[in-house]
Amino acid sequence: MGFRRNRGKPVIAQWSALPRWDYKSARAALFAERHPNFVPLGEYAEEATELIDPRKEPGKEWPIYGVNNESGVFLSTRQKGSEFNSNYKRIRKDYFFHNPTRANVGSLGRVQDVPPDAITSPEYQVWKPCPGLLPAFAEILIKTEFFLDQIECHRVGGVKERLFVQNLFEIPVPIPALPIQQKIVAHWEAAQTEANLLLSQANQLPGELEKQVLGALGLKKKKQVAMPKVMVTNWADLTKWNQRATYLLGQTPDLSKGTYPVVSGRECIAEVKHGCSASPSNKPTTLKVLKLSAVTSGQFLPSEAKFITDKKPYRENFDLIKGDILMCRTNGTLAYVGRPAILEKDYPELIFPDKLMRVRCKANVLPEYLEYILSSSIARPQLEANARTAVGNHAIGNEDVFNVELPLPPISEQEKLVKIMQEARNESGRAREEAMSLKRKAEKEIEKMILGTRPVEAY
Repeated sequence: MGFRRNRGKPVIAQWSALPRWDYKSARAALFAERHPNFVPLGEYAEEATELIDPRKEPGKEWPIYGVNNESGVFLSTRQKGSEFNSNYKRIRKDYFFHNPTRANVGSLGRVQDVPPDAITSPEYQVWKPCPGLLPAFAEILIKTEFFLDQIECHRVGGVKERLFVQNLFEIPVPIPALPIQQKIVAHWEAAQTEANLLLSQANQLPGELEKQVLGALGLKKKKQVAMPKVMVTNWADLTKWNQRATYLLGQTPDLSKGTYPVVSGRECIAEVKHGCSASPSNKPTTLKVLKLSAVTSGQFLPSEAKFITDKKPYRENFDLIKGDILMCRTNGTLAYVGRPAILEKDYPELIFPDKLMRVRCKANVLPEYLEYILSSSIARPQLEANARTAVGNHAIGNEDVFNVELPLPPISEQEKLVKIMQEARNESGRAREEAMSLKRKAEKEIEKMILGTRPVEAY
């Protein structure tokens, strides 16, 4: 949030205030000295370790929860009691737990409604608020920038630092009166509701856009259904002896009923090329190779790159220019495989790796139109149906892209559709940015309220 972390600057603190003699302890002591009205979190919280041995019920499936810095506490997996090799920790609603090695980056959270048999890793640190500390207020408190900075200061250990419950409880925090906590929570929830409404609107726009594009192509999107455990289909409709492929291809719009001719990718794609397999450089160079994460978000992120030895063959064979479409060729997550991202300008300082493919268009198709079709319900099911699996990875090849079937309107019609696509994407982007801006503003203001530098009523 709004707190600026103070790393690398001289810190002067009282010797008697240092629990450990190191730079971070000095920072922690200085923070406590500057906030004399704060109290250790441990005065309003207690450890809540309750060990459970799932092996005593070997046939039972236990829900195991994890925690990360994005969604907080989440259901990670289910596992039979016979598959455990140690005790686990019980968690209950309004308990808190954190990953001791990643708490400093926000991997800690509050437990919401969970089943009575919910458990988490024995490595995670579990605690709960005491009377005087509202769980909803504590949930906001632990995500503030100043609190995360204090986590950094209170971690212990050599090679791999950790934050145990005892270290967490040392962190000095402001605990306002319960009515003030309730007001802060109300302000926070109101801001989140407003931001989430904007995000919901942004999330609906892609679906509305696809419906509009399909309509312009004379197509209808099929109603999406979950893949059944048992399928019955006509032999003539069976394109592959594979349940997943048959199901996926059944979700594709009937292209034969569209307004425009249906072509294969080979008729509008000039090239599909795998990337460079060279290893990255340990030293800065004048050339970078993209990471897989440069495209898996669904948009091109040129900053997701690492240095590579600059060689002429790399630049000649794996160059990136405006209009190129990059696609994820292989990934452990099927949803990422074949996901495209278009380049809006030349990138002479970048090349692409072997796990990506570069697609270049013929003159009869606009790159923006092809990129959209490859990400839509027209091509996605085809690409996923053709993906091979090996050692937990999914992969597609050049032929899978060349063989994709798609409607091909005249360039003039493609231009109209591309304009509609861009306007919709811009609108979605504006809604998302407004939502993120609201969240950032709320975070800063709420943190000031918690620290007592902004009146709660002034929000």
